[in-house]
Amino acid sequence: MQLVVARIGRAHGIKGEVTVEVRTDEPELRLGPGAVLTTDPASAGPLTIETGRVHSGRLLLRFEGVSDRTAAEALRNTLLIAEIDPEELPEGEDEYYDHQLIDLDVVTADGTEVGRITEISHLPTQDLFIVERPDGSEVMIPFVEEIVAEIDLEEQKAVITPPPGLIDDRAEVASGRDDVSGREES
Repeated sequence: MQLVVARIGRAHGIKGEVTVEVRTDEPELRLGPGAVLTTDPASAGPLTIETGRVHSGRLLLRFEGVSDRTAAEALRNTLLIAEIDPEELPEGEDEYYDHQLIDLDVVTADGTEVGRITEISHLPTQDLFIVERPDGSEVMIPFVEEIVAEIDLEEQKAVITPPPGLIDDRAEVASGRDDVSGREES
């Protein structure tokens, strides 16, 4: 099975290094020297990692056969894809690969059907479940502990405890004013 582990960013320097946007919780395992990765688009690869280092909080990689800035810049926006065993699971107890979460049924704690996970969106601050509702509309659910109460892979479901307004129109409007009539208190 294939797993997207990074996206190549801009060239760094003149010796063929590139910045990468890491999309794996295991970069030391997936993006280490010697790793051979397929690419999207396929015409850019496969690529073998020659070196890797962290510079100013960003991971920089250099690939075999890519030795100058022009060649590095040509790889910009290429996805790096690792081949993994479908039975392999992440090391952490509450960690999941995207393929394990796609197609899970999403239900509230009281059993109300919300929909089905069709996509995982990886944002800098948090991940989002993109959930297709039975009526065909979509709702985005933050994949955070406060909202996603349980992931049950055996039952193929994600149990959520959404705050008011996340999946329906029960939003509560709070006002900072005690007196809404417009009178000033003395």
